[in-house]
Amino acid sequence: MLVLDEQDIRAALDERDCIAAVERALAAHERGETCGPVATGFPLPGGSVHAKAAGIRHYGRTFVVVKANVNLPDNPRHGRPTIQGALLLLDGDDGHPLAVMDSIPITSMRTAAVAALAARYLALPEADTITIVGCGEQGESQLRAMATIRDLRRAFVLDRDVAKAAAFAERLSKALPLAIEPTTDLSAAVRASEICVTCTTSQSPIIGRGHLHAGLFIAAVGADNPSKQEIHPDAMAASVVVVDSLAGCAAGGDLHHALVSGAMTESGVHGELSAIVSGRVPARTTADQTIIFDSTGSALQDVAAALVVYEHATASDRLQRGLR
Repeated sequence: MLVLDEQDIRAALDERDCIAAVERALAAHERGETCGPVATGFPLPGGSVHAKAAGIRHYGRTFVVVKANVNLPDNPRHGRPTIQGALLLLDGDDGHPLAVMDSIPITSMRTAAVAALAARYLALPEADTITIVGCGEQGESQLRAMATIRDLRRAFVLDRDVAKAAAFAERLSKALPLAIEPTTDLSAAVRASEICVTCTTSQSPIIGRGHLHAGLFIAAVGADNPSKQEIHPDAMAASVVVVDSLAGCAAGGDLHHALVSGAMTESGVHGELSAIVSGRVPARTTADQTIIFDSTGSALQDVAAALVVYEHATASDRLQRGLR
């Protein structure tokens, strides 16, 4: 059984490969070649814990992922990441464990990958300006992934910690070929953007109906349990809503709050991203649509990313040992 840390994972997985892997997994899901996904969790005194599992058929074999993460929003004050955990990759045919992986880089990269994949199908084709709300690790992953699928020209970045946003902009301006501007004016930033990503731990809406404009695509990835919220229910109701998992978003995403408030019903959801990818449900149909992608994360995304890492790690190991 392999034990793979953050360095191993980042060496094996880049944004482009992760986006492609997630797209393949969603297509496989539509073909009935997956198991699950399922999720469970419970609150902790300072946060929450959740576990997610899924399986997929890949090259004639079944692979299963079980991931457990602990989410403690106050952790950064103590020098620890907000989310920590581990991912177990299993052989679904005979049950033996294949690898244990640090779940932080897997979670970060696949979350950004699925949002970028949604933008590929749902954002305007000419979209070149983006707003990132939340300048933590996920904000960086999101900007890097979006820059992989769109020729971005300009980015606005915001964080409740203004200095953090400034440092984020300075650092990534050296790594990405676009102008990155820290700002405190959310309304102006969103108004100037075709893509907006919210990746925060907010417990109250950040984006309201007044922020919406024709052609805007929003990826809301921060709300992954019922205590979190980034998009106001009125904004959800006024938009075309696509989800990564209907069950997951109804239980704990921004969709959850729209349902509880009565602003939406589940029948008002346009569809899951897997149905968009497969062509079963249409993607953007007009340039003036406002589209919100609500993402709480799915173990299908985890198993897709984990398989890329595992295949890279086993190939490297075989090469090092001179095997063919």
